[in-house]
Amino acid sequence: MRDHHDDDHDDDLPDEPSRSQRRREALAVFELAERLVALSDPQLAQIPLDDDLRDEVMKARAVTQHIARKRQVQFLAKQMRRRDDELPAIRAALDHDRDLSRRETAGLHRLEKWRDRLIDQGDDVLNELLEQMPHADRQHLRQLTRQARTERLENRPPHAYRELFRVLRELFEGEPGTDEP
Repeated sequence: MRDHHDDDHDDDLPDEPSRSQRRREALAVFELAERLVALSDPQLAQIPLDDDLRDEVMKARAVTQHIARKRQVQFLAKQMRRRDDELPAIRAALDHDRDLSRRETAGLHRLEKWRDRLIDQGDDVLNELLEQMPHADRQHLRQLTRQARTERLENRPPHAYRELFRVLRELFEGEPGTDEP
């Protein structure tokens, strides 16, 4: 009888991933497939997929029943694992899309802070804004700020509130380094 410590360890080849590692990789590809299925059509158009994978994504989207959809996404992931060489480009495109979305969301949050500060604190914040944006229309911004404040106090629909946001977004578009609230 051979002692198991004397084995040559033929089972533990260093170039083969462990079962756990293979499972983690398969799960990562499944999550990637789920992200693809969740994309909108314009977002999906930006992802470098061959026609077969794009068709599989569309098939998975078409399935509405939860379990059936999960099975379809699993099948999509299986097809993706067979194209291992294409996965880095897909991941990179999805990460770029996610980063862009985060930056856009952060920009919207900064604009919301400016709007809320204008409404809550009035002329002091307006002067601060005009220092950064000397080309802004002081009178129009002051008028929108006052209207938005009145709307809030009287529980009226937020027309000026929204218009103020729109004006701020137009002001800040293309203005680097001027987005601090």
